[in-house]
Amino acid sequence: MFDGAENISTEDEGNRVKTGIPGFDELCGGGLVRDRSYLVSGTSGAGKSIFSTQYIYNGITQYGENGIIVATEERPEQIRENMMRFGWDLQALEEENKLAIIDACSTKIGIPSQEKYVDVRPFDIRSMMDQIISTQEEIDAKRALIDSTTSISFYLNEAARIRIELLKLSTTLEIIGLTSLMTCEIIDENQPSRFGVENFVTDGTFSLYYDMHDNVRSRSIEIYKMRGSDHSKKVHPYEVTKEGFVIHPHEEVYTHF
Repeated sequence: MFDGAENISTEDEGNRVKTGIPGFDELCGGGLVRDRSYLVSGTSGAGKSIFSTQYIYNGITQYGENGIIVATEERPEQIRENMMRFGWDLQALEEENKLAIIDACSTKIGIPSQEKYVDVRPFDIRSMMDQIISTQEEIDAKRALIDSTTSISFYLNEAARIRIELLKLSTTLEIIGLTSLMTCEIIDENQPSRFGVENFVTDGTFSLYYDMHDNVRSRSIEIYKMRGSDHSKKVHPYEVTKEGFVIHPHEEVYTHF
């Protein structure tokens, strides 16, 4: 129960995918709705990749659900290095065949890749989907992360085409049984997505805010929408600790700066 806020009913646990992120599942009825796709949006520095990777890592280590990360903006070696500061040994999970990181970055910027999973073809959604499908079959993945949709959208470069292609991607992920997060960088915190269409092709949008107030930045999260689920309508503070995201569901941010 929220202090001075609404009650969020816990839904059927069999249809829920727990993120394991402290405080988050309490905000949305017990977790994500299974086999659906969600957008994680926010400005640079808000922690989109940390939140989303924590979801994948917790899925493997806490709930026995293998995961796929499609890296479109960072090389996998950078992701592994960045996440080790939280104690998340992604390489160990890869070696156990519980995690696959698809390198969809190196080829696009013209450098060689030594990764096991590489999207080597000229970029298109079809090739990405083929790679995800084959990888899912290989490691029996239940969760996926596309980090990020922003680089994909810049390549597509037209709102109508972005919407169609991302809809194809999100629908495919759902059909093959992946509960997925897609990150999206924004430049205007009054808008839930960069190109104005990404939030329409996913089943939910989680907005991360990183505001400046009195010369200090503060972090907060809002579940902007979540189809098929009750959820908090408030903005709640969060911290990025040495162990990752910690959300404070019983506290509210009354003024969005």
